[in-house]
Amino acid sequence: MKQYVTKEAKSLFAAMINRSFPQILLTLALLILILILSLTSEYFLAWKNFRNILDQCSVYLILSLGMAFVIASGGIDLSVGSIAGMCGVIMAVLMHSGMQTYPAILLSLGIGIATGAVNGVIISLIRINPFITTLATMTITRGIALVLTGGVSIYGFEQSFKWWGTGNIGPLNPPIVLSLLLTLVSFLIMRRTLWGKYSLSLGGNAEALRRSGVRINLYRISIYAVSGFCAAIAGLIMTARLNSAAPLAGSTYEMDAIAAVVLGGGSLSGGSGSIFGVFIACITLSVLRNGLTLLSIPTYFQQLITGGVILIAIIIAQLRSNRDRLH
Repeated sequence: MKQYVTKEAKSLFAAMINRSFPQILLTLALLILILILSLTSEYFLAWKNFRNILDQCSVYLILSLGMAFVIASGGIDLSVGSIAGMCGVIMAVLMHSGMQTYPAILLSLGIGIATGAVNGVIISLIRINPFITTLATMTITRGIALVLTGGVSIYGFEQSFKWWGTGNIGPLNPPIVLSLLLTLVSFLIMRRTLWGKYSLSLGGNAEALRRSGVRINLYRISIYAVSGFCAAIAGLIMTARLNSAAPLAGSTYEMDAIAAVVLGGGSLSGGSGSIFGVFIACITLSVLRNGLTLLSIPTYFQQLITGGVILIAIIIAQLRSNRDRLH
């Protein structure tokens, strides 16, 4: 009996390690990267630099949290960067037309949620491929931002708005606090709620979920709405931080969000995802970019190196996923 329990415990431990392997590997890579950069740059471990890393990471992290649920459900959302840019522009236009700060923010957040929900409706009810749907939405929302601004950035906002990008909450600033709070909430939702478990089940076996009586279309719509909400929050931070609403803000940010989800252990085929993995992936990418800047690596080389690291990591993750399916 004792032998059986020991074997069972070993089996459970091995399964847990196998399931968490991407996060463990990524955490080790982050620690090694921190060690190398701390030895090569005297400024890296300074609190001011660490806060800067968290600040720059906040927008990518918030977008990636929404993307994590979308990818876990077997979908993709290419429109998040453009929705963020559009919502930032809408906030700016509303405030410049005389609307108070917080009504403008709330209305723009609602528009972000509605835009995400429209993606979900088209994908769920009309059954158009998520890639095609969100690609079209990406173009439409970017076009709206350009039309509203005439292609020119909108500058100058009240301090109550700028606070969301450059204010202080103790030793941190609002973007860092928002991103950490949303990470905690997302972690609890994915691990502890039916909504989170259904998000994973949609990507794993949507038909089985439907046959069990779950309204899968409603859940899929709500998942894309959450992605739109996260994009709108990112738009708020970007606009408030720069004191400017640029019509092209957020371009290509969706690629970073997708990369962070996959690096964190998510599968593009759906059915798996890790909020902790997304968090570590975003921190790792931000530390890498920050370290390259401190080492005076030219910007174009930074893009090349970062892209190469992401590609290698995704290839390794995909090869591992293929191996697991074969077994």
